[in-house]
Amino acid sequence: MVSLEPLTIEGHTFIATSVLLPKTTLLTISNDKGYIMCGALDVALLNDRLGHREIIAGRAVGVKTIEQLMNAPLESVTRAAEKLGIHVGMIGTEALLKMV
Repeated sequence: MVSLEPLTIEGHTFIATSVLLPKTTLLTISNDKGYIMCGALDVALLNDRLGHREIIAGRAVGVKTIEQLMNAPLESVTRAAEKLGIHVGMIGTEALLKMV
């Protein structure tokens, strides 16, 4: 099952996506600039193979809900995200606000 929900943070709209898979759930919160995602995100791939695309993304591990993703510290971020001031340890919501 796939769930798409609008999410408003300080007046800015994002899309929260949950994909229920066997034994796991993929979670993302995104807007037209970038996204944060659960541990399934491969930041190294985005930096190394897709780095020319300047993908703005961050990864939080150990999260099981959208609310947890919003409140978790990022474990890794892409180089493009770092250029916006998003860094490892930043809480998900703070990172999303850097993407507006």
